Amino acid sequence: MQPFTEKVVQIIRIIPPGKVMTYGQIAKLAGNPRGARQVVRILHSLSRTYGLPWHRVINAKGEVAIHDEGQSNEQMSALKQEGIEFDEYDKVDLTIYRFDPEWNDVDLI
Repeated sequence: MQPFTEKVVQIIRIIPPGKVMTYGQIAKLAGNPRGARQVVRILHSLSRTYGLPWHRVINAKGEVAIHDEGQSNEQMSALKQEGIEFDEYDKVDLTIYRFDPEWNDVDLI
C-alpha cells in the first residue's frame, strides 16, 4: 500500500461517530492537498476491505457526493443515525459537524 493511501485509511478510521470530514480535508492531512479525488478512489476501493466508516466523508459543500440515489440515501441515513442533521437542501453544517483532528490525534500517521 502506498504511504498516502495508508495515511488516508488511518485518518478515516479516526473520524468519530457524529462527525464528518471532507475529501479535501483528508487529502491535505494525509499530505496531498490536491488529492481529494484520490481519497474518493481509496474510499471506493478499500472501505469494505478495511471496514472504514465511509459514510462520514462528504464533500466540501457539506453534501453527500454519491450520485446513486440508493447509496446516497444509505449514507444520509447512516449519518442521521449518528445524530448528524441535514438542512432543507440536504447539506451538513460543517461548522458544527466537521471533525478537525489535532495533530496529536493522528500522530500514528
